[in-house]
Amino acid sequence: MPTAYDIPEVLDRREGPYGEVVLRRHGDLLQIIANGCFLMDTSDGRSERRLVDAALAALDERPEPRLLIGGLGVGFSLAHAAANARWGRITVVEREPAVIEWHRRGPLSGLSRAALSDSRTEIVEADLVAFVNETSATYDALCLDIDNGPGWTVTEDNDGLYEPAGLAGCARLLRPGGVLAVWSAEPSPDFEETLRNAGFQHVRTEEIPVARGVPDVVHLGVRPG
Repeated sequence: MPTAYDIPEVLDRREGPYGEVVLRRHGDLLQIIANGCFLMDTSDGRSERRLVDAALAALDERPEPRLLIGGLGVGFSLAHAAANARWGRITVVEREPAVIEWHRRGPLSGLSRAALSDSRTEIVEADLVAFVNETSATYDALCLDIDNGPGWTVTEDNDGLYEPAGLAGCARLLRPGGVLAVWSAEPSPDFEETLRNAGFQHVRTEEIPVARGVPDVVHLGVRPG
């Protein structure tokens, strides 16, 4: 028989612009579920922090690089970026109003309170695919964490972001020498080739060990200077 600890507690359930989003508590963990698909929880955050660090390490020593994070999630990437004084402006694009509210006034606020109060931080409520296609802003690094990986997207609309046309859009908003970093729940050699075909240089993949199963990875590519 499952104990009360084993049964996740639903803290909030919303119908968002892209379907149902749920915030659950499972023991000490907070979990985000989208349309029945587990997205992330607060169990670790090593790979999300590495996403940001790997992007910064791949940049040249330009002052106060501008960072665009695709996906707020549980806030690991934003909190880690805001804790580093080297970053300049930090913009996070999140399409789910509920996720933003959970951070500003809800159970996730403890993870992101300091980052949200940082004067460098800007939260934009928008679909990242549309934002990439429409913005005139440019950035030194783009960290994507809106899906479980290039081959495991949350919605079909996101598929095109990892194809040549979508990656060309990502490259367009990167400054010369800028870095694209893509989080994935599993390695994807095919995606490395797609990055190269889209014109990115110095393409590589970093693996981050996890407690069980295949490692998380960060795919990296640099826009030519």
